[in-house]
Amino acid sequence: MGILDSLQQDRILIADGAMGTLLYSYGSDSCFEELNLSHPDQIFHIHQAYLNAGANIIQTNTYAANYHKLERYGLQDQVKEINSAAVKLAKKAVLHHTGSHVVGTIGGIRAIKPETIPLEEIKRTFREQLYCLLLEGVDGILLETFYDLEELETVLQIARKETDLPIISQVSLQEVGYLQNRVPITDALNRLEAFGADIVGLNCRLGPYHMISTLEEVSIPKHAFLSAYPNASLPSYVDGKLEYDSDAGYFKETALAFRDQGVRLLGGCCGTTPAHIQAFSEALRDVSPVKEKQVKRRERTIVIPSQKKDVPTPLFEKAKKEQSIIVELDPPRKLNTDKFLRGAQALKDTGIDALTMADNSLASPRVCNTALGSIVKSQVGLRPLIHITCRDRNLIGLQSHLMGLHQLGIHDILAITGDPTKVGDFPGASSVYDVTSFGLINMIKQFNQGVSLSGKELGERTSFSVGAAFNPNVRVIDKAVERLEKKIEAGADYFISQPVFSEEKLLEVYHATKHINAPIYIGIMPLTSSRNANFLHHEVPGIKLTQPILDSMNSYRDNPEQASLEGLNIAKGLLDAALELFNGIYLITPFMRYELTVELASYAKKYGPSHTSRRVQNV
Repeated sequence: MGILDSLQQDRILIADGAMGTLLYSYGSDSCFEELNLSHPDQIFHIHQAYLNAGANIIQTNTYAANYHKLERYGLQDQVKEINSAAVKLAKKAVLHHTGSHVVGTIGGIRAIKPETIPLEEIKRTFREQLYCLLLEGVDGILLETFYDLEELETVLQIARKETDLPIISQVSLQEVGYLQNRVPITDALNRLEAFGADIVGLNCRLGPYHMISTLEEVSIPKHAFLSAYPNASLPSYVDGKLEYDSDAGYFKETALAFRDQGVRLLGGCCGTTPAHIQAFSEALRDVSPVKEKQVKRRERTIVIPSQKKDVPTPLFEKAKKEQSIIVELDPPRKLNTDKFLRGAQALKDTGIDALTMADNSLASPRVCNTALGSIVKSQVGLRPLIHITCRDRNLIGLQSHLMGLHQLGIHDILAITGDPTKVGDFPGASSVYDVTSFGLINMIKQFNQGVSLSGKELGERTSFSVGAAFNPNVRVIDKAVERLEKKIEAGADYFISQPVFSEEKLLEVYHATKHINAPIYIGIMPLTSSRNANFLHHEVPGIKLTQPILDSMNSYRDNPEQASLEGLNIAKGLLDAALELFNGIYLITPFMRYELTVELASYAKKYGPSHTSRRVQNV
């Protein structure tokens, strides 16, 4: 009798619990799936323990046995061996347990960072693992721990075409009632049922309390069955190890509540052990399932618009129509900020539109740009544009940072991935990179909808305008423009470029990007010396100078004052060319020498209108 036959006979089936939790408790902290080959007895005995506890269905130890995840351990070429061994071990375990079944487990890959792995890679990886499991003769397929509904729907459709075996499809939630992209759980399960899943439900992340609360909103499916695999509890961190402290007796108390919500397949996820599964089994022995239930309708919260009254018109809107000048003034490396604030005031007096502040540029620590941005806004009265790097903050820190910026009334952001730590003052420091600039742009845009990355409501919408970096200093400009276009798809409103040091490059950028509606603030940076020019050209990623400029600056190697004047004149010449092609100008202040960008900003303001008129007529 198969899995679906048993369910159609009005039975509640019991699934197993966590595999990784037990292996971790035994001292294993590497690739759990590899243990199918190196320590098969451990895996076999865990299967046996769950079967002896009353499980009718056990899953293969293959949650992360795909090419993408095994690659982390150098095991990507052993996908077939690891999956095949896992099925054989599970089938061996059920030999003497009549009525028990083996499902081949495939876990989600994208988790809460969907942009990191293309769907085509997901499909290839999934097919490889699926075929390995099917060839060994599993009784069904379990798709579990999918945070990203698009990923689950994609692999479910592949699986449904390849097999008639029962398919269990389970999503994981960050918040009661919703997936991370705010799809209601009811809609998600209905979609999975429509794509051919035989059993739909929830697993991981939530314990019994919140999982039952979510299921209260879910109707009993018309053609599929409901499943639930709750976590044991929230883990604690004790002496360098994660520990779950849930009492199996609590699981026994909640078993009937799961039954009352229509659950027909009940197992466990992180933190659960054979004791938890035995508790479920004992509580539901000889208990009939429910076929009708009262569904609790959740009141949908309406996210109200931002209540901040002082949201200015986005910078990029001005740059679409007329000249807009922003200036970068890096936060100082030392604690004294007097010169920085004098520079900010001098630049404000020229009439620039915003002061941009880098986020620990070149991976070197500086005074927090958010703190300085708030001071510039309140004391100088100048609009701050804050850079945010993905290098220094994990997902928690990034979201907290955005919430703080919103409260400070800072609405202009440049989202960047960030220079690696090895180029900075602390080359041994960790680079976080939970997301790239693409993921950060997506996150900010989701904040503008009043929703955090995890899908939780923020209570109001933010009003961020999102800039992205653009590096035109590449051999093939089309590749850079393709990346720019992808950032627009992610939600970028405008772009700020690396400094450009030739009129030819400015023309190339103009023609390569003139089909794009998003404004580009073109970078202009005055050179200060021969050494400065050579350092930028040879050692700073993304910056290249022309040979004539290098020769010109080198000719004043022994005359620092004249070299600085020459750098300023070169910048003015580039500014002349840029103003004929672009509305947006991004002036970069070198070494806190704000007098240079003050002069350039004044120059641009003085000659801007005539340049603009010539651009309309001649370009």
